[in-house]
Amino acid sequence: MHQREREWIGTVARIVVLLMLLAPGIALAASEGGHEGGGLISLDKSLIIQFLNFVILLLILQRLLYKPFLAKMAERTQAIQKSLDEAQAARAEAARQQEENETRLRAAHAEAASIRAQALKDAAEEQKRLVDTARAESQRLVETAKAQMDADVRRAREELRREVADLATAVAEKLVRRSLRDDDHRRIVADAIARVGN
Repeated sequence: MHQREREWIGTVARIVVLLMLLAPGIALAASEGGHEGGGLISLDKSLIIQFLNFVILLLILQRLLYKPFLAKMAERTQAIQKSLDEAQAARAEAARQQEENETRLRAAHAEAASIRAQALKDAAEEQKRLVDTARAESQRLVETAKAQMDADVRRAREELRREVADLATAVAEKLVRRSLRDDDHRRIVADAIARVGN
């Protein structure tokens, strides 16, 4: 604003200098006309007073109108500049906020992907653990059944041996009690074998 004020003062100074330079020429033209009061401009004290009045009027107008006008324009310019600065700051803040939101969104997507991958990994590990547990349990059941079966087979064999021994003892007793012929002896052995088979 100081630049405009200087330009206006320079313009006023040029006008004053121009009038001062023209004043002698106007005065000369008025005196050559030969009329004391009949010229366009009379060069008496009133011209100097009019000139001073004009300069005072310019100074008053500058003080009362031009300076407040310049101050109002400066205030308006500052308000506009402030609004522009605020709009620029708001735009920058919005861009920063958007970038921050995009960063958060990317982080949330990455975290969700990580959680999903971890959940899939945990599910696979749990499935493997359950399969291993089921295998171990089935193996244990098979081994238990096999052991039970082996024990049953041993028990059956022992019982069979006892029965065979009992039968053999019974046959021997019968043979000893009576003296048998070979035919009787064969029949008794065949009878005992048939009982063992059943």
